[in-house]
Amino acid sequence: MKIAITGASGKTGYRIAEEASKNGYEVRQIIRENSIIPDNLKKIETFRLKFTDKVGLDNSLKDIDALIIATGARASIDLTGPARVDALGVFRQLQSCKRNGIKRVILVSSLCTGKLLHPLNLFGFILLWKKLGENFLKSEEFDWTIIRPGGLKEEENIQKENVYYSKIDTQNNGSIPRRLVAKCCIDALRNDLSINKTIEITSSKEYEKVSFKKAMQSI
Repeated sequence: MKIAITGASGKTGYRIAEEASKNGYEVRQIIRENSIIPDNLKKIETFRLKFTDKVGLDNSLKDIDALIIATGARASIDLTGPARVDALGVFRQLQSCKRNGIKRVILVSSLCTGKLLHPLNLFGFILLWKKLGENFLKSEEFDWTIIRPGGLKEEENIQKENVYYSKIDTQNNGSIPRRLVAKCCIDALRNDLSINKTIEITSSKEYEKVSFKKAMQSI
């Protein structure tokens, strides 16, 4: 299977690219024109473009079997970012998927997406625009999975961290290392039980260890 990862230069995106490569997938990174990628990923096929470039976006998704969307607006004084990236940017990617015949799409979103009264909404109503992006994906035209991680951590020592998987609008607090989010994306890609599900994930050393497949059977 050949997968494309948008936002592959981001802190979560490059980890997804690493995990996909480790698991034997052929990977194509789609990143912004000035983005920097880690040295260990520089040999992977890479497209640099703006999502406003319809032709370039379509070319970047040719011959792709699945797309993982790891793009996301950052907290900024530019309050238009969430609308442009988390809603319109997702919409443009999905339209290109339709034109290229790509059905399998995994979207990395956020815990508490859709909530109005939340501190993150001080940055351009980011959780509301993410919800709109999720809604664009929830279509019969796609085999979709939405992954909503809690607060993202940079730590790589995850051996004792166990993931708590739950259905939509269940968790409101908690955090998770970006590495585990990346692994969850690959688990979702490998497991059809994740199709047409929104999965909320946090992690802790206190949680019971549960396999991804077993978790999907209960969601």
